[in-house]
Amino acid sequence: MNQSYLTLSTHVLDTAHGCPAEGMLIRLEDGDGRTLAEAVTNKDGRLDSPILPAGAGPGVYALRFFVGAYFTRRGVALSDPPFLGEVPVRFGMTGLGHYHVPLLVSPYGYSTYRGS
Repeated sequence: MNQSYLTLSTHVLDTAHGCPAEGMLIRLEDGDGRTLAEAVTNKDGRLDSPILPAGAGPGVYALRFFVGAYFTRRGVALSDPPFLGEVPVRFGMTGLGHYHVPLLVSPYGYSTYRGS
């Protein structure tokens, strides 16, 4: 398939509660840390619309996941400051096509990978 576009998606799974992380704020930043977009996850832990602005090209980006605020809203007792307040995931997009960057998170750990 010849893809002439660049897209980015994400989803967040709350591994502490065994469910999608609904209501988590996610910020997309460029390689210099400037905010490009913000969105909040839906009941499936996904975003309702693409977060990458139209016309964005290959480069370095970061997704900043606001996990501390999410777990606080869930009623989880966190330290002050929380061990994981924000989780920045910095990654490079080298070509055209679809990039998927999921996050599996608990109050004390996380993992991510390039999904499909």
